[in-house]
Amino acid sequence: MFKKMKNVEMESKLPNMIGPGTKIVGNIETNGDIRIDGNIEGNINSKGKVVVGNNGFVKGEVLCSNAEISGTVHGKMAITELLSLKASSKVNGDIKSGKLSIEPGALFSGTCSMGSTASSGPVINREEKK
Repeated sequence: MFKKMKNVEMESKLPNMIGPGTKIVGNIETNGDIRIDGNIEGNINSKGKVVVGNNGFVKGEVLCSNAEISGTVHGKMAITELLSLKASSKVNGDIKSGKLSIEPGALFSGTCSMGSTASSGPVINREEKK
């Protein structure tokens, strides 16, 4: 039993990567970090960090503990800790985040809630998608 738990812990620490030229249609759930340099059409739910590279594109909701966006995101984002929008980022959607960092040049269209009110209660209403 201990060995099985250890394997699960090791797997959750491995990074996930969606490379350039890759397109995924569907939801992604992971216990670890994920980097997206391709296209995702679906929701991302990560217990770790989500990184969207310069050429990365996400059309869907993003729920995670930390995020660093350099590419494009169209959809709601709920980040429990820190969301960092880099200068090349383009975000279109509502944001709920514990902390927010926006570099000059980043484009953001939507509403933003920060602090303790952003991390309390349900973050994303999944029923809205239907």
